[in-house]
Amino acid sequence: MTAHLPTAGAAVPDFCLPNQFGEAVRLEGLRGSGVVLVFFPFAFSQVCRGELAELEAERALFDDAGVRLLAVSCDSKYTLRAWGEQEGFGFDLLSDFWPHGATARAFGAFDERLGLAQRASFVIDGQGMLRACIRSEPGAARPLEQYRAALEEL
Repeated sequence: MTAHLPTAGAAVPDFCLPNQFGEAVRLEGLRGSGVVLVFFPFAFSQVCRGELAELEAERALFDDAGVRLLAVSCDSKYTLRAWGEQEGFGFDLLSDFWPHGATARAFGAFDERLGLAQRASFVIDGQGMLRACIRSEPGAARPLEQYRAALEEL
């Protein structure tokens, strides 16, 4: 189904993905500040919308921690742009469209059977080390309290 997720303390793989505006976002280019990488299955789906809307509503939590919030799905950048504008998301939506799911695979968060990113979030420190992984089962949102706890550890 998927590869194993990286463990806390491990270096995370670098990636370069287009955001919803076609701008390249590279993890290596964000060194020096924390990153929360939020993989989600699909734009325009109910659970994903609710999860990302909650993260948008709680953006101060991430901003106060000096952390860049990045959400990643296998949707095209065009789909992500339309969805981001509709929902008013103020963070980058990254497209792992092609090669399909390559970044999700590198993080062990790709469901080969269904061809989608699983609900897995990675809290990464400014040196590119994984500090925490937050997961949920299909159809279930990741609890905001887990993000809060992970950010306190940064």
